[in-house]
Amino acid sequence: MAGLAGVVGGEPGPAWAAHAQDVPGRGDPVDAVASRLDRDLIALRRDLHRNPELPGQERRTAAMVARRLRAAGLDVTTGVGGHGVVGVLEGARRGRTVAYRADMDAVPPDDQLGGGAQVAHLCGHDVHTTVGVGVAEVLARLRDRLAGAVVFVFQPAEEALSGAAAMLGDGVFARALPVEIHALHCGPYPVGEFAVTPGYGYPGQDHGVITLTGSDAMERARRLATDLGALGTVSPPATPEQFDRLLADVQTPDGPLSTFVFMLAQAAEAGGQAEVRVSYRCWPEDRYVRVRADVGRLAQAHGATATFPDDPYPAMVCPEREGRQIERFLRQDVGRDRVRTLHAAVPFSGEDFGLFLDLLPGTYTFLGVRAPGSPVETSFPHFGAFNPDERAIGHGVRAMARWLAGRTDRR
Repeated sequence: MAGLAGVVGGEPGPAWAAHAQDVPGRGDPVDAVASRLDRDLIALRRDLHRNPELPGQERRTAAMVARRLRAAGLDVTTGVGGHGVVGVLEGARRGRTVAYRADMDAVPPDDQLGGGAQVAHLCGHDVHTTVGVGVAEVLARLRDRLAGAVVFVFQPAEEALSGAAAMLGDGVFARALPVEIHALHCGPYPVGEFAVTPGYGYPGQDHGVITLTGSDAMERARRLATDLGALGTVSPPATPEQFDRLLADVQTPDGPLSTFVFMLAQAAEAGGQAEVRVSYRCWPEDRYVRVRADVGRLAQAHGATATFPDDPYPAMVCPEREGRQIERFLRQDVGRDRVRTLHAAVPFSGEDFGLFLDLLPGTYTFLGVRAPGSPVETSFPHFGAFNPDERAIGHGVRAMARWLAGRTDRR
């Protein structure tokens, strides 16, 4: 019998792929298995959603993940970089080792846009965790056809941009070193669609502090904050039209987001003095040098000096080569009309998956979670109205199981 990659490998036929999810089990071992797991995975996501945990406090979520992976027969390590979980699935045949990462934490109240006063899964990490578990369970049931190995990385503290570094520092790949790593993230695209990011992803972030003294310090700080805000070239969307404009802009080659600065500057009293705290993201990454210089110049004009950390937090950039590979794969697997290609970075968020991509090549792909007829903000992470279509879980599980199976069998 043909191996799993022989059926679902690097480039399955587009006619078969276009209907893989509409005709359960017909010629597709991944779909045959996934169809039996769909209902249980939705129940898992709902459980995780009802029990969100702050960054670095993902005890319950990690325990559930570890239990499911062990039950599927994976070799599981817990407590990696905090509450991180690593599960290794060995195939029956020789092949490559690849990794798949899913984040587990929820969004703190201060990071929610129009949300409430409680921690909540408004970034889709409950969906990401569920997809990761589902992919592991599908491939584990098809282990006799699987080549190589898949390392499943369930990461804590992504919202704090600290979990990836903690896991890497704790030897996340000590048991099995992959040659590449992949991830999905919920995105504001119709359910069943994917958006690939070759050469793009998310900007990094830089912080600075400017201290002003004197009897008029607070008044000068407010003026300085206004001047610094004027350095920004983009603002978060607030209306449906602005959301739609953003989605169009990130898909436009050499468009308005080919270079940008997203600037936040806030003045506050600080022990009889005044401070202006600066936080900004920019693209391309080498633009930080110029923006820091502009901030320093404006600070000097107001009689103060800007202080920055040694280096900005790095951008997350999906490598061009691997990004194009998953673009071709998905177009054949789910259909060309269900795959979008981003040509700009999303300005308003960061992602510590970039630390994994600094170590290994890989991909970062958006999973469409927008329900038909729903307002766009219901599929935009961090917004209080975020309410992903749960059918996206099945789409993510099937596509990523086939993708990973093909990557482990590449010779």
